[in-house]
Amino acid sequence: MTERFVRAPFPYEPMSEKWDLLERLDIAVAWGHYEIRVLRFHLTSFEPGRIIHFHNHSTYEFHFIPRGSGKVILGDQPYSLSEGLLYLTGPGVMHYQEAASRNSMDELCLHVDIVSRHNPAADPWEVAEAEECMQRLNALPLRPAQDVHGAMPCFLEAYEACEGKRLGYYTAIKLQVVDILLKTIRAYDSGGVGTEAPIRDMLAYRYDYAVRYIEANYTSGLRLEDVAEKLDISARQLQRIFRSVDPRRPFSRVLEDIRLRAVCDRLESSDLSIERIAEIEGFSTAAYLHTVFRKRMGIPPSAYRKARQSEVRG
Repeated sequence: MTERFVRAPFPYEPMSEKWDLLERLDIAVAWGHYEIRVLRFHLTSFEPGRIIHFHNHSTYEFHFIPRGSGKVILGDQPYSLSEGLLYLTGPGVMHYQEAASRNSMDELCLHVDIVSRHNPAADPWEVAEAEECMQRLNALPLRPAQDVHGAMPCFLEAYEACEGKRLGYYTAIKLQVVDILLKTIRAYDSGGVGTEAPIRDMLAYRYDYAVRYIEANYTSGLRLEDVAEKLDISARQLQRIFRSVDPRRPFSRVLEDIRLRAVCDRLESSDLSIERIAEIEGFSTAAYLHTVFRKRMGIPPSAYRKARQSEVRG
């Protein structure tokens, strides 16, 4: 029996149904001290032998070939085009496009204007990355490259997000635009390390995370081991972190401070009994709360309540 070859379906075919869907949106992406404004964002098809004569733009046009073949002339150098290739035509780059005489050629096109737009609130790390990427973008060689990092699927992801009106679809589309730019640059990248991403101060990060976790769970019978487990470190390591940040406030003191602060709020704002407040705020008994409170505040809980509520009324 002769096996019949079945051609895989063209994954970008849905984009031909509403070819200008993404272009109906006014897409502007703030990126460091730049703004990326989308001009064209679509799938187009060149019938066999179709020619687009030499022309240039004052902006950036990203071209991707998901199917078919043809050729492009960048400046004065011709290159063959086939499935999986990409190329960039930056401002002022003369180029000529032609589909093969016997085969059509599909092209995914992202045409953007990228302008300087100072943003005083921009993340300095994003500013550095955007600046480095723009420098590399303007220095990319005038030749096609393989889409080795998968920029093409970003087109379909953006289209489907828009067509389905997914929650947050406008934000999702903007992320895809930046991803296309980055993956294009990486396709030509030699692999050198560029701008380093920010590194956390792990001691400060773990301390802050631990305190936040205690604040969210202090009403339960919380132990040092419970918090350490959330950070994937040992209880001994976590205790060292607390002592490094403030030797006067180990884990037990931080937990006690948080519980006492909550007790004070309850005493000021409610008429709940001391027994009930002790139960709600994580103290084992009212007697224990009374002992801790008097030691730390200098007066019993009932006296504190009376004084604070009198101040409010007065």
